[in-house]
Amino acid sequence: MKSRTDLPTAAPEPSPAIAGAPSRTPPLRAVSPGLHDVTRDDLKQQIGTAVIAFRGYDASNLGRGPEMLAHAVYGPILREFLNRAGRVCADVLGRPVDLPARLETREQATLDSFVEDTATIVATELAQIRILEEIHGVPVRNAMLSFGHSIGELSALVLGGVYEMEQLLPIPLGLAHDCADLTADTTMGILSSAGGVLEPEQVLRLCSTVSSKGHGMVGPSTFLSPYQVLLLGQADTLDLLEAEMRDFLPSAVTLRRRPNHWPPLHTPLVWERSVPNRAAVALYHTEGGHQKPSPNIVSCTTGRANYDEWNSRAILTEWTDHPQRLWDAIEHTLSSGAELVIHVGPEPKLIPTAFERLSGKVMKQLRTRHLDSLGRHVLPSISRNHWLARRLPHNAVVLRAPFVNHLILEDWLLAQDVA
Repeated sequence: MKSRTDLPTAAPEPSPAIAGAPSRTPPLRAVSPGLHDVTRDDLKQQIGTAVIAFRGYDASNLGRGPEMLAHAVYGPILREFLNRAGRVCADVLGRPVDLPARLETREQATLDSFVEDTATIVATELAQIRILEEIHGVPVRNAMLSFGHSIGELSALVLGGVYEMEQLLPIPLGLAHDCADLTADTTMGILSSAGGVLEPEQVLRLCSTVSSKGHGMVGPSTFLSPYQVLLLGQADTLDLLEAEMRDFLPSAVTLRRRPNHWPPLHTPLVWERSVPNRAAVALYHTEGGHQKPSPNIVSCTTGRANYDEWNSRAILTEWTDHPQRLWDAIEHTLSSGAELVIHVGPEPKLIPTAFERLSGKVMKQLRTRHLDSLGRHVLPSISRNHWLARRLPHNAVVLRAPFVNHLILEDWLLAQDVA
């Protein structure tokens, strides 16, 4: 990551909920209250200052998909995408796959269903985009930027016109079973700092040192913020990492452990099944990938908006074993001058939560220094001046976080009155 923030790291005070969470209204709110419910005309006007954020794999992947599938207008579009993705699944698994039926019966995600769950997420995200474009007339491809966490980056590439879904989806699905198998004997670690920044280079060096002891592999999966990193480790590697981390990281660092239910994509653990090499071979036998995405994509693999006409295969190969730089994508969103983030996919949690926590910390900092009133008036006006917003120092762009609006797309779509 190229830059950091010196915001305090104490837990943020409760802040207004990210817009569109189930059973909450209105569908669009800034973290600072006072905005009206967004209309489709608002979205049409604001899309040029919007960033499209695609969620990745999670323990829960249904969201409001069953409602969408039963919807008189939206249902046929979602069913079309699910059927297309289901045919890809069937080719990979060698058996019939009925993704609409899985959604209707609310089949829960398991490691055994990783192939079907991955396909359902991508199909649902692309269906939501199609509905926003065709039913509501919002020119989504005029958005300022897009990005996606983990599997969401694949949806961003399809939105950007770099690949068709049928070209790209077979690659992660063909590797999914091996990735799921590697979950055995792994533990998730949450590395948190109450003071100094967790520099990616130091975290990677620590993990490499522990892995070299021969007890198994450990690596970062996602850099959530300058102060928090998700790790995945085999066997007792997290215990070894905790014993070694004082020599590599700031003093006020803690390591919490949780049972791991996520395949270890984006970590070196996938090397055991040669996943990067196999992905590279599959990608170089895949059509597409010869144009720059539009809207432009901030890659969570590289942390930069650096997709061009030729490098998508190289970045996607690194996507398999490189940690997700989610914080860089968030920072890039704020520095771009974006005023709206549209969260796409079934029940997105990780990205909205990351923005909400950052917003809480910023507002606490402003209140501590009695600048919250100034912030509410000055920073939104800076946001509207895109030239000025892009020229804020890197460590100052985070101050915009409370004044960027957020929309959970599936909730907004289901709140609309359509014939």
